[in-house]
Amino acid sequence: MKSLTTVEDLRAQRSAWVQAGKTVGFVPTMGNLHNGHMQLVRAAKAECDIVVVSIFVNPMQFGKNEDLDNYPRTLDADKEKLENLGVDAVFLPSVAEMYPRGLEQQTFVEVPGISSILCGESRPGHFRGVATIVCKLFNMVSPDTAFFGEKDFQQLQVIRLMAKDLSMGLSINGVPTERETSGLAMSSRNGYLTAHEREIAPVIYQQLCDMKAAILAGETDFKSLISTVSAHINKSGFRTDYLAVKNAADLTDATAASTEFVILIAAYLGSTRLIDNIHFSK
Repeated sequence: MKSLTTVEDLRAQRSAWVQAGKTVGFVPTMGNLHNGHMQLVRAAKAECDIVVVSIFVNPMQFGKNEDLDNYPRTLDADKEKLENLGVDAVFLPSVAEMYPRGLEQQTFVEVPGISSILCGESRPGHFRGVATIVCKLFNMVSPDTAFFGEKDFQQLQVIRLMAKDLSMGLSINGVPTERETSGLAMSSRNGYLTAHEREIAPVIYQQLCDMKAAILAGETDFKSLISTVSAHINKSGFRTDYLAVKNAADLTDATAASTEFVILIAAYLGSTRLIDNIHFSK
C-alpha cells in the first residue's frame, strides 16, 4: 500500500493507473476507522481495480465549540486495517497541503437548501466544509466512483447534489449502514460513550424501526408520531436535537402521498451527539 502525502505525488500515481487502464474507487474518511469504513472499502474493491482511501480530519467542517482537537486519531491502526484489506493507496495530506492559503482565504463550495436543514441547522457551516473538502478531494483523486456510508444520509445527498450540480464525471455510491449487534450505527463518536450510555444508545434505532413499521401500516400523522417518539427517546436519557420524516431524494418534508422515506435523527447522549436514519419505500 502506497502512502501519499502531496497532491503532486497523488496525481502522478493516478496518471500511472489511468495509463494502465485501471478504474479508481475512492473512500474519503477522517480516520479512526471501524468496520463501517471497512465496508466502504470492500464495496470499492468489488467494483474498481484500484482503491484509494484518504484520511484527513477536516477543520473546515468543525464548529467553534466542536471536538476538532479531541477527534480520535489512530493513524497506525488505520493504515494496518487498510493494508490488510488490500487498499492500493492511502492519501494523508496535511492541513497546509489541503488549505495552502488558510481557511479564511479558502474558496468554498456550498449546496443551498439541503445544507441548512437538520444537521445543517444545528451545525452552521458544517456542510459547507464537507462539500468543499470532498470537492477538493475529488479534484485531487479523480476517481471513477466514490463510496459513502448511508449512516450520514444528509451528507450523502449533499455530495450527490454537489456532484450533479457541478457536472462532476463520477458516480457516488451509498453503502448501507454498518451496525453493532445491538443495532447501534457504527461511528467514530461511539468511542465517547460510557458503558452505561452504550446500553441506552440502541434505543434510537429501535425507535426508528418502530416509526418505519407505523408508517408502513398506514400512519400519516407524522407530526404526532415524531412528538410521541421524541418523548420516548428523551425519557430514555437522550436529548433530541431533531427527528424528522423526509422524502429520501431531496429531504423535503414527507406527506401522505410520499413513497420513498427517510427518517433521520440526531440526539445527544451525555455529551455525545449521535445520528442515525432509516431509509425505506412504501
